[in-house]
Amino acid sequence: MTTPALIDPQTQTCCSSLVHVPLGARQADDLSHRLKALADPTRLRLLSMIGARQGGEACVCDLTEPLDLSQPTISHHLKVLREAGLVTSRRRGTWVHYALVPEALERISAALAVTEHR
Repeated sequence: MTTPALIDPQTQTCCSSLVHVPLGARQADDLSHRLKALADPTRLRLLSMIGARQGGEACVCDLTEPLDLSQPTISHHLKVLREAGLVTSRRRGTWVHYALVPEALERISAALAVTEHR
């Protein structure tokens, strides 16, 4: 699966604010895919927990107890976040470590930003 890019095909610019430039079909699809991944309280908490960790990386084993969820449930939510391009994963021994993709979060923020109209 490719990571959604939120590129305006006509201007070739990244992250045009949707309140100033109408989204194309592909951009809307890409943005909705990421927003759907974020539209879950557990996944939002996972993102914040990963981002708050020293080094910006967390192992599944670090995330199960604070959320009081099973490892398979946490792994499912992390898979959704990974498929949406919001986190990356890297296996170390028997555990998988996850890190945020800051650029993906910045693109969402830029797309939703309400700035002074030109």
